[in-house]
Amino acid sequence: MSEPFIAVFAGGTSAEREVSLGSGRACAQALARSFPTRLFVIDSDAIPAGLDPARHVVFSMLHGTFGEDGGMQRLLDRAGVSYSGCDALSCEVTMDKALTKRRAAACAISVPDSVEFTVPALPDPSEVVSRLGPDLVVKPNDQGSSVGLSLVSSRDELARALGKATPGRWLIEQRIRGRELSVGVLNGEPLGVVEIRPHSGIYDYQSKYTKGMTDYFAPAPIEPAVAAVVRAASKAAFGACGCRDYARVDFILSAENEPFLLEINTLPGMKETSLLPMSARCVGLDFIALVREMAGPALARFRT
Repeated sequence: MSEPFIAVFAGGTSAEREVSLGSGRACAQALARSFPTRLFVIDSDAIPAGLDPARHVVFSMLHGTFGEDGGMQRLLDRAGVSYSGCDALSCEVTMDKALTKRRAAACAISVPDSVEFTVPALPDPSEVVSRLGPDLVVKPNDQGSSVGLSLVSSRDELARALGKATPGRWLIEQRIRGRELSVGVLNGEPLGVVEIRPHSGIYDYQSKYTKGMTDYFAPAPIEPAVAAVVRAASKAAFGACGCRDYARVDFILSAENEPFLLEINTLPGMKETSLLPMSARCVGLDFIALVREMAGPALARFRT
């Protein structure tokens, strides 16, 4: 069997297209150091022309809807194409924040209390505040990069946020005050713990993608015993949702040093300055070594 090409997918049709293009270009350049590599810019919800299951192994950087929710993965499975990262089912599970939390809670991982709803059927703000308190996070249930996220601290603010919600599934969570942490998981094993400190206090889209608006600490300045608990929780969450190969797991660490799971990102941002590469550098993996390791299991599946 001839050596396969790595087919890097980037772009896509979701709100995260520009982020995906940046991730894809960075990964394609890094993978080309170790493998024959071709970048495919994806412009529709379909497998691109020229992809050959007998020659290509897909390394997808399609963030958001269709790329990260199992849509592209199902197409690749039907076409017999080997690909890196989580399979279609685990992508579908982890894109659904509410389902992810239920899977995690069943494995004794702490999660914020929450209310699920679907626009246009809105919950009563007074009932939500009575159940969860006034300090809340409102966010889409199945979007990434903090698209649509709002923080509220009163019944009236919650009512205004609900009035802006677009059609789809949404989540209202009890806001846990604490330190925001992220852990990469590679081949089922946790990497280093990264702490995220946005200057605005909110790690929203602007804080994520505007240079200088957020400080990152890798490794996080926390006690080794606390880091061990967070890393163990990331590994457990990865397993609870049936993930494979790699993912990034995000937490809020409460004042009592209890990690609360926020979400699992199966196709996280992958520039050299992104969170998963930061987590990998904590354990001695530079960007080129990281993407080579990320591609390894898919290459092994291709060869069997």
